[in-house]
Order: sequence, then structure tokens, then C-alpha cells
Amino acid sequence: MAEPIYNEDSIKSLDWQEHIRRRPGMYIGKLGDGSAQDDGIYVLLKEIMDNSIDEFMMGAGKTIDITLSDQKVNIRDYGRGIPLGKVIDCVSKMNTGGKYDSNAFQKSVGMNGVGTKAVNALSTSFVVQSYRDGKTKKVEFSKGLITLEHP
Repeated sequence: MAEPIYNEDSIKSLDWQEHIRRRPGMYIGKLGDGSAQDDGIYVLLKEIMDNSIDEFMMGAGKTIDITLSDQKVNIRDYGRGIPLGKVIDCVSKMNTGGKYDSNAFQKSVGMNGVGTKAVNALSTSFVVQSYRDGKTKKVEFSKGLITLEHP
């Protein structure tokens, strides 16, 4: 039996979404199909809901809408909105978020820069839309990659 080759070609660097997709357990625990209470799908749902709850706890918005249908979840809050120039970074650039600065968020229940990215990378369809100062930014992703960007 030949000895395994370990050299420079053996060392790989993964993009953020590829890392999450190859090692989802690091981010959401076990995958599962939703039949057990600790399946990762519930961690994914909680991550997005936590962002809305953070806005609510900051006094921004008094309503969180959650709609469930066949393999689709829509979560909408009426908070401050992600600054439009940072929408893409906030959902697709690891360790990026507004919760590192206590002036922006005095209370936070989320993972601080990781949770939404895990949801994005593990979703076949992920849409983020932010309303701010009378303007909007909408971006669509599939498995963490941009498929459509609206102004």
C-alpha cells in the first residue's frame, strides 16, 4: 500500500461558503431533517429570528413577521435596516456585523457575524432586503453566491 502524499498541493484554502457547506456541524450542529428538536434547521431559523429580535430589543420596530410554507421561511422585521452599502458584506463576509460596537447594539442574542452567513451558505435560495432612509437594497443568493443584485 502506497504511503499518502502530503505536500504543498495537500494544503487547501476554502471560501467562506464552501467551508460552511463542507463543515456545517461547526456552525449549526447536526444537519437532520427537522424531525428532532436539535436539528440544524432550527439553529438556522433562530439565527435569522435573533437578528430581528435584536432590533426589537433596541426599540426599533414593534412587529416581526414570520411566514412558513413548503421549504421556505420568510422573516421580516421593521427595524432600522442594514446600511445599504453593507448589505452584501453583512450576509456574506465572515465576522462582519454591527454588533461588535456596543453603541449600535446594547443587546444582542445572535452569533455576532457568523449566523446569517451560515444560513446564506446552507440555503439553496437566500434573499436579503433592507429598507433604510426611504431606499431599498435587495440581493439574492444560492448557496452563498450572489445570483441577482437589485439596486
